[in-house]
Amino acid sequence: MANPFTLGVASGEPLPDGIILWTRLTGVPNRPVEVRWQLAADERFTTIVRQGTARALPEWAHSVHVRVAGLQAGAEYFYRFRFGSHVSTAGRTRTAPDPASVAPVRFALANCQRYEHGLYTAYRHLAAERPDVVFHVGDYVYEARQAADPVRRLDRTGEARTLADYRARYARYKADPDLQAAHAAAPWVPTWDDHEVADNYRGRGDGSAAFLRRRAAAYQAYYEHLPLRVRPEGGGLRMYRRRTYGLVADFMLLDVRQYRDAGSMLGAEQEQWLLSRLASSPVRWKVLVQPLFFARRFVPGPPPNLRPDSWDGQPAERARILGAAPGLVVLSGDVHNHWACELKADFLDPHSPPIGAEFVCSAVSSRPPETDADAVLGANPHIRFFDAHRGYLSGTAGPSGFRVSHKGLDASGARTVAEFITDGKGIIRVDV
Repeated sequence: MANPFTLGVASGEPLPDGIILWTRLTGVPNRPVEVRWQLAADERFTTIVRQGTARALPEWAHSVHVRVAGLQAGAEYFYRFRFGSHVSTAGRTRTAPDPASVAPVRFALANCQRYEHGLYTAYRHLAAERPDVVFHVGDYVYEARQAADPVRRLDRTGEARTLADYRARYARYKADPDLQAAHAAAPWVPTWDDHEVADNYRGRGDGSAAFLRRRAAAYQAYYEHLPLRVRPEGGGLRMYRRRTYGLVADFMLLDVRQYRDAGSMLGAEQEQWLLSRLASSPVRWKVLVQPLFFARRFVPGPPPNLRPDSWDGQPAERARILGAAPGLVVLSGDVHNHWACELKADFLDPHSPPIGAEFVCSAVSSRPPETDADAVLGANPHIRFFDAHRGYLSGTAGPSGFRVSHKGLDASGARTVAEFITDGKGIIRVDV
């Protein structure tokens, strides 16, 4: 039998006492099979702390999601899988710290990785940093037909619409060695944007049975290829959740697509969950991890000057969130460039003081739009920084400060193109 671990391994959803281990077998018989797994305290697997078997079912594309519990908080572990005589590559993971911990958390943020647009070099550098956790804020795959002038080609060049289509698209992406290295380097906590289903979709789309079948297929394929704690049910998949790192950072991941309608980005239930958490959390940093540009961004030129697909399409909902949590930090993506913004209660009042910060991550590989950055910066004084390199974000949240580095790719590799710190109000650029 050929190597069944061609899609790599991953871990995710860290808790203080547990983690999810993931793989997906390829080329195996179309029936349930058993996979063995091991979790060790060292890279050589001399100290095994947990091990067992998991069933890989054909109806879930032979994906495996192992829930490991009873682990030490804030600890590093290593894991691997075995099927027959084949052993997977080993992955590194880390549990979240004890709820009373004040230890800093090192995180990375990535998004927008259209396969045909370029290589995943950013992930090679992200993996080398070995962060405590990686957040992904959407467009893990693109459903569209193969782009013109591809840097590399898809297996299926048409638009993904069926479960088989989406599975094939994920398999193509996940065969990339740099993406596999980033998954194997640290636990991931992902959320989605639109291209995991269809460009700019919202909620139930046109409400047709055909679209709902397509959305359900896309959600299932997403689950099958990522280390999530919950399975799809009834055509939906609960994605909004929090991952708390001691008393330092409360990362709240949002779903800006599944419950969206003309009057709301999040839907009533998700918004109430978020506002309640923002009001009650005792943790130092309240961090929104979500795909879309959060600050107001007026784009000079032809209308629409405010992009309705971003949070500018829901200013009242944004205002309620900002009012619930002074000192909010938002980590975003979607627009294929780096940006850094100060958040304000009134973006149109130049005297309105900053009450939070947003750091927008560039794309891993997706091509950038044409952007008149000087005009945008001139029209939006609260937007403090722009950079057009492909890349990712690398950050550290500690008891007293929140620091973010915008990483950009060039011929020499990955470098810090800008670095900022925030004390919960404005942002200060750090010389690098």
